[in-house]
Amino acid sequence: MYFLINFLTISRIILAVVIFILLSLPDKYLYALLLFIFAGISDYFDGYLARKHGMTSDIGEILDPIADKILISFVLIGLALNLSSYILGFSAAIIISREIWISGLRDLNSRKNNIDATKVTFLAKIKTTIQLFTIFMYLVALTFEVMILIVISDILIVIAMLITVYTGYIYTINSVYE
Repeated sequence: MYFLINFLTISRIILAVVIFILLSLPDKYLYALLLFIFAGISDYFDGYLARKHGMTSDIGEILDPIADKILISFVLIGLALNLSSYILGFSAAIIISREIWISGLRDLNSRKNNIDATKVTFLAKIKTTIQLFTIFMYLVALTFEVMILIVISDILIVIAMLITVYTGYIYTINSVYE
């Protein structure tokens, strides 16, 4: 079971690269969408199985969010390139920068024995959900050529970016004042 849980987590990292490549190829959007859906399902099940079977681990707690961030980063960059979208590219850059910043804060807080300052919050989980849903919407738009969904996705990515910045701000404040 431990192998399956770790395989599901690591598969998201591999799928990130595959989806990025598929986004660069003509008429491969359906495959990218299906693999992204699988990646999202694997994210749910690796955590569920680890908790259900009491197989949570420090490495799993570290690797799971890293896999999510790699998946989101690769797909956002792939979509921005594919769509030649400055809105998406800028939002992706802000989202990725925030993730790097928070990784640094987590390292700092670990050294200061202040890990609660950057513990994942409910709003941060909402942020990730919105990011994943937005990517899903972009992929559906490309797969089925429903271009109004691109506009809706552009609005959602800006909302996701703003929530991302806000949660980064909260983590920073918690790190400075605790």
